[in-house]
Amino acid sequence: MLFLNFAELCSRLEKISGRLDTIALLSETICSLSEEDLPHFCRLILGKPFPEWSGQKLGVGPNLLYEAVAYVTGKKRDEIIDRLSRVGDAGAAVEDLLSQKSQTSFFTVELSLSDIMAALLEISVTEGGRSQKEKVRVIQRLLSNASPLEGHYITAILLEDFRIGIGDGNLREAIARAFSVNPDLVEYANQVRNDMGEVALLAKQGETALQSVRLVPFHPVRMMLARQGTISGVLESGNPVAVEYKYDGARFQFHKQNGRCRMYSRRLEEVTAAMPDVVTLLNDALPDDIIVDGEVIAVRDGRPLPFQTVLRRFRRKHNVAEAADAITMLPNLFDILYLDGRMLIDLPFHIRREKLCKVAGNFVTPQLVSDNESEIEAYYHAALDAGHEGVMLKLQDSRYTPGVRGKDWVKIKPEADTLDLVVTGAEWGEGKRAHVFGSFLLSVRDEEKLIPISRVATGFSDEQLAWLHDTLQDDILRKDGKMVYFEPRLVFEVGYSEIQKSPNYEGGYALRFPRFIELREDKDIKEANTTEDVTDRYIQTHKVQNES
Repeated sequence: MLFLNFAELCSRLEKISGRLDTIALLSETICSLSEEDLPHFCRLILGKPFPEWSGQKLGVGPNLLYEAVAYVTGKKRDEIIDRLSRVGDAGAAVEDLLSQKSQTSFFTVELSLSDIMAALLEISVTEGGRSQKEKVRVIQRLLSNASPLEGHYITAILLEDFRIGIGDGNLREAIARAFSVNPDLVEYANQVRNDMGEVALLAKQGETALQSVRLVPFHPVRMMLARQGTISGVLESGNPVAVEYKYDGARFQFHKQNGRCRMYSRRLEEVTAAMPDVVTLLNDALPDDIIVDGEVIAVRDGRPLPFQTVLRRFRRKHNVAEAADAITMLPNLFDILYLDGRMLIDLPFHIRREKLCKVAGNFVTPQLVSDNESEIEAYYHAALDAGHEGVMLKLQDSRYTPGVRGKDWVKIKPEADTLDLVVTGAEWGEGKRAHVFGSFLLSVRDEEKLIPISRVATGFSDEQLAWLHDTLQDDILRKDGKMVYFEPRLVFEVGYSEIQKSPNYEGGYALRFPRFIELREDKDIKEANTTEDVTDRYIQTHKVQNES
């Protein structure tokens, strides 16, 4: 498939408002693709060139792009930034600039999907002292051969800002329709393989291939997520639930096979080298051929330390041994996904727990099984007294659903009124904060879009504001007066007193008295709260108020 045809399709999809029409067009295209192009197409249409489990990243910020565009168009970098600020969309700005470039290459080649993927792979593996220059050179080569429309979508992919309205749901339905398979099987296969490109190839083979997917060690999957709730709400079913500590640590997935061990963060980044002490503990304790899910906490004098202590270790690349000696890190295991060549995620939770207890010994998190609200409340307060965040309530018959925030796991903690929001912009401060950002624009997820819901200006220390200013410089996409807009990458946990209806934000809601709690470096933007979460909380709050 020519990339120009891909870009034309993207342009058409952006203009379609109906979901069914979108799925129909996608399905028609998918049917026509070769086996070579099919996985490339499915990844690129989501704006994700590489499988999430692979750990491959482009590492291209706006500044690298500006440099490459300036070279190709013969314009100054400041002109590029000014144009982008006025247009408001990086892809559209590059399309406009390429249509006006003063020089035309005598030797251009048609770009295929394979050409684009090869270039993106080259960018992702470029490391070392000259990596930035090498990445710019590859981008220059791509844009020199690209038409203006192709440049638009190359830019969106490079900046990981590819929002044409296609999410996993639409693509799942389109793949199912193209190959006449059950969409639930496509969803199941994607949970297990964590790669829509591979899943599309399986769907082309038929339902048997989709049903046969299995977890593979060293191919991490997204971790099952929990919703906020109440003890009484979970007990409405009348069945006993499993109650476990909710730790103030960092989630991890541990894989072991044939004597090899790997540890992954909740963002699926490998952290084996940063956590040698934890890896050694688990390697010694666990049998071969296993995948487990857990949380690591930092401990001093028998008390857990804040989770930022663990995150600092996850990010550490130097003096790891000294850091390991300074603070004790303890893994706590609460689920098992794979053992002795068998995938376990479809088994009920209580059976997975039995298997975990048999093989993981002292590292398994404590658990209470009860249907008594008073007993669970006492266990919850004991967890708080021990320095933990609260408790998790888990349905005994629940299967493990990678990446899904369902109702089978519910978290109970005192700080219920917080949201995880994506940082999409900021406004320069005033007075002593004039040299840093004084407030930040925050957004929730709405499928593949980010919808502004609040600004936050309180809760930051001067050191945090300075760090955020320096960190976000390379993420600036455009400027508009005192406002700057970022490539979405960071997630803030934000506290608030109330969710109110408001016409001031696109989503129809606003946060009353928002305050910064902490930077959630362990979460990517796919784990931020959604418009549905906000609506549910608004309804629930007003329901309680009306009942009282």
